[in-house]
Amino acid sequence: MTDFNDVPAHVWPRGAQREEDGVITVAGVPLPELAEEYGTPLMVFDEDDFRSRCRDMAAAFGAPERVHYASKAFLSKKVARWVDEEGLSLDVASINELRIALAAGFPAERITVHGNNKSAGFLAYCVDSQVGHVVIDSPQELETLDFVARSLGKVQPVMVRVTPGIDAHTHEFIATSHEDQKFGIALAGGEAFAAVKACHRAENLQLVGLHCHVGSQVFDAEGFKLAAQRVLGLYRQVYNELGIALAELDLGGGYGVPYTAHDTALDVAALAKDLLAAVGQIADDLEITPPTILVEPGRAIAAPAAVTVYEVGTVKDVATGDGEVPVRRYVSVDGGMSDNIRPSLYGAEYDARLVGRYADGETVPARIVGSHCEAGDILVSDIALPADVRPGDLIALAATGAYCYAMASRYNAFVRPAVVAVRAGEKKPMLRRETFEDLVALEVD
Repeated sequence: MTDFNDVPAHVWPRGAQREEDGVITVAGVPLPELAEEYGTPLMVFDEDDFRSRCRDMAAAFGAPERVHYASKAFLSKKVARWVDEEGLSLDVASINELRIALAAGFPAERITVHGNNKSAGFLAYCVDSQVGHVVIDSPQELETLDFVARSLGKVQPVMVRVTPGIDAHTHEFIATSHEDQKFGIALAGGEAFAAVKACHRAENLQLVGLHCHVGSQVFDAEGFKLAAQRVLGLYRQVYNELGIALAELDLGGGYGVPYTAHDTALDVAALAKDLLAAVGQIADDLEITPPTILVEPGRAIAAPAAVTVYEVGTVKDVATGDGEVPVRRYVSVDGGMSDNIRPSLYGAEYDARLVGRYADGETVPARIVGSHCEAGDILVSDIALPADVRPGDLIALAATGAYCYAMASRYNAFVRPAVVAVRAGEKKPMLRRETFEDLVALEVD
C-alpha cells in the first residue's frame, strides 16, 4: 500500500474511509456504487459531517442562532432544512437564494440578506418576507430600503456593512475588507458613521448592529481581531455621539478549510475563544458594552462535507521540456471547470484519490484535467499519481462542497452533476443531473 491509498481524515468527510477491498465509502456507502447509480461527475455529501460542523460552530460561538450559514457556498432546500434543524441562522446574497430558503420553510426571522446591488424589488421582497436583517451596502441602498419599507408600512432591522481596511493576506478576489473593492461603506473618512446616522434618522429602518468581513480562507483570529478593534471604535463613537448602544457585531465568515493533506485543519473552538476574548477586552478598553458576535461560515461547514467523483478517460504522457519533470502524465476526467471552476479561477488545490480500488506501483508526475476546450481546464495541477491509473478508474476530489456546484456552468454544453447525500448507510438524492432536455428548455423557437 502506498501513501496515495491513504484517506487524509482532516481533508475528507468525517464519514469517509477506505475499506479492506480498497473501495472508499462515505457514511458506509461505497462511492463506486453511487457513481454507477447516478453517473459521474457526482457530488456526494456526508450529511452527518455537515450537521456536525454546524454544531461545532454553534458550540464555539455560544449559540446556534449566532451562526449564519453562508448559503452562497452551497444551497438547496435540503441544505436549508439541515441548517434549520441544527438551529443555525442563514445568510443569502440574492433574491433566488432567499426564495430557496423560504421554499424550504426556513424561518425568515433567522435570515440575513447580503448583496452590493440589491434592487428595489429584492428589497421589497425582503421587507415583505420579514427577514431578520438586511445588510446595507451603500448610502443609495439605505435610502431605497427606507423608502420601500415606508411604502409597505413596515420597519426593517438592518446592519451597515463596514470596510475597516484590513488585508487578510488572501487572494485578491476573495479579500473583502480592504477599501478598494465593491462591498461595504468605508470606515475611513467618516463614511460609515454618516451611514449609521442616516439609519438612525430613517423612520422605517432599525439599526441593530454593524457588519464586516475580512476575506476567505483565514485560519487564525488576527484579522478578525483587528477588524473588530477598528469597528468597535465606531461603536464607541455611535454611543458617545448618538447615545445608541448597538447590540450586534457580525464579523462575517471566511474561516479556512484544509484542501490538501499538507494543510492544517482549522481549530474552530480555539479561534472562537481567542476572538471572543479579544472582543471582550477591546470593548472593556473602549468602555462600551460588548456586542453579541455573529459569524457567517459557509465554506467551513460545506466544503469538507462533500467529495466529487469522476471517471478517468484519456491518459497520456506529454513532454514538458522541464529538466526536472521531462514527461508529465495527463489524466483526463469527465468533468472539469464546469463543475469546479476554483482551480482555474483562484489556483485552488485539491486532494485526489482513487476510490474504487487500491493503487499499485510507483508514482509519476501528473496533472488531473477536465474535458473542456480550455488549456486552463485543470483540476489538480501538480500531483504524483500511481502509474497504474487507467481509463475507467474512479477518482474523487475531496472538500468540494463549497463553491463548486454553486459556481457550476454549462460551458461546452456540459450538464451540471447530480448531488446525493449519504447518511448511516443510506443515500438521499438532493439534486438530479441535468439533461440535454434541460439544456434546450430555454430555447425560443
